[in-house]
Parts: sequence; C-alpha cells; structure tokens
Amino acid sequence: MSKPFKPDPRGTERGEATRQKLLTAAIDVFGRTGFDGTTTRALATAAGVNQQAIPYYFGGKEGLYLAAAEHLAGRITSHVGQLRQQLQGRLIEAERSGKPLSPAEARELLAQLVQTMAAVLVSTESEAWARFLIREQMEPTEAFQRVYGGAMRPTLMVARRLVAVVLGDDPDSEHVRLRTLSLVGGVMVFRVAHAAVLAQMDWPEIGPPQAEKISAMARELVATLTKPGVAS
Repeated sequence: MSKPFKPDPRGTERGEATRQKLLTAAIDVFGRTGFDGTTTRALATAAGVNQQAIPYYFGGKEGLYLAAAEHLAGRITSHVGQLRQQLQGRLIEAERSGKPLSPAEARELLAQLVQTMAAVLVSTESEAWARFLIREQMEPTEAFQRVYGGAMRPTLMVARRLVAVVLGDDPDSEHVRLRTLSLVGGVMVFRVAHAAVLAQMDWPEIGPPQAEKISAMARELVATLTKPGVAS
C-alpha cells in the first residue's frame, strides 16, 4: 500500500513538477494500454510519484486522462502554434486590406505549415502522442474533443483557408475540406503508419536525413495541389 500523499511543503514549484511528470507519463501509458487497461498504480510508477498524487492533483484517473489530452493539445500547439498565428494574421491582414492573398503566396504559406507539421510528426516526442490519439480516433471520448478543439481544428482551419485560395474555392466547401484532409494525411502517414513507412522505404529509422526528405516531399505535395481538371 502506498503511503498517504502529503503536499510538498516547498510549495507550488514541486507540485507543478509532479503534475508535469504525471501528464507526460499519462500520455504514454494511456496510449499503450488504453483508459480501461490503465491503473493509477501504473501511472504513478511510470511518473515516479506517489499514487495519491493522482486524486490530489487531478481528482482521479478520469481527471488525469482529460488533463493529459489538454496537455497533449498544448504540446502540439507549442510546435505549430506560432506559425499558425502568423498565418492567421496574414489571412486577416489580406482580408482587411481588400488585397486577397495570391495563390502563389497561399501555396508558399501552406508549404511552410505542412512542413512544420511533418517535422512534428516524425519527431520522437510525437510517438507517444500518436498512440494516445489513435485510440481516441477509433473510439472518441471527451478527450478527443479537447485535443481536436485545442490543437487540431485551429490548424486545419488555417490550412483550409490556404487550400481554398490555391484552388480558388470556398474554404467551407466539401471539396476543400477533403483536399485539406488528404494533404494533411499525406504527412500523417509517416507517424501513424511508421512501421509500414520504414519497411516500404528500407529505412532503419527516421533520423535527420530521412526527415529532410520527408520535408521536401511535404513541399512537393503542396506544389502538386491544383484545381480539378488542371494538370500540375
């Protein structure tokens, strides 16, 4: 039996460190064994903290699960958020000035976004994220809504607006939505189908040389984005 948990007398700094350990461990453990298959003991052990820290800081396993989803959204945003805000700002500026983005500029901005996404997806850090998210994709819970609303939807919305400019179409049209998802899926495959990618490419791993090739491929995908019936 674990010892009763006592808040650290040294204050909030140590408490925040404990929370961060639990959040990081939770993304990995929940991703590996799922919500039902995960115990608070396993979570505490993985985080290297007292088991009673879970109800103290998160109210229980479910609270930690939802907090882990929000933490994951925050981690994704830490990688793509700054660029996303810059692109949003440029879109707003173009709209207010009455001088719409040219397809060429939209394509360049879109390439930057897709390349940034590709870099995140092939990073070691995203491995645990993918396991967590794939489970939520298969059987969505409130956790999916928190990740989607906090990180995925805002990025997809910016991508859609840029795709729409490139195609000369309405960003809310079904066609633009599908083209955007197809484009994003073209780089997501390097994480969600990691083993198949290595086998198909005869790569031992996705290290810096491979990541550079994937980045170039991401830009190429954007370059081939054309209106229906128009050759690339």
